[in-house]
Amino acid sequence: MYAIIETGGKQVKVEEGQEIYIEKLDANEGDQVNFDKVLLVGGNDMKVGAPYVEGATVTAKVEKQGRAKKIIVYKMKAKKNYRRKQGHRQPYTKVVIEKING
Repeated sequence: MYAIIETGGKQVKVEEGQEIYIEKLDANEGDQVNFDKVLLVGGNDMKVGAPYVEGATVTAKVEKQGRAKKIIVYKMKAKKNYRRKQGHRQPYTKVVIEKING
């Protein structure tokens, strides 16, 4: 069984036991998180929401809070002596999908 959930402005396909990295959630490590914005529940009988499937939830456990690798944002204008270098590390939450209800 699988589901497509919406979190952090993105849509993610999840299955039970899968580890996913999503946009940072306000939860501590070891907490349970429920995703109620379920767009689709697939398997033997598929349920498609309009836009969300009623009564369907996905339960996950927060495994880790972290920050991704640094990316460099470099701006430059040729021949104008304009150069700006900036680094960025995007925060993320690693969750393990425990159960798909729906």
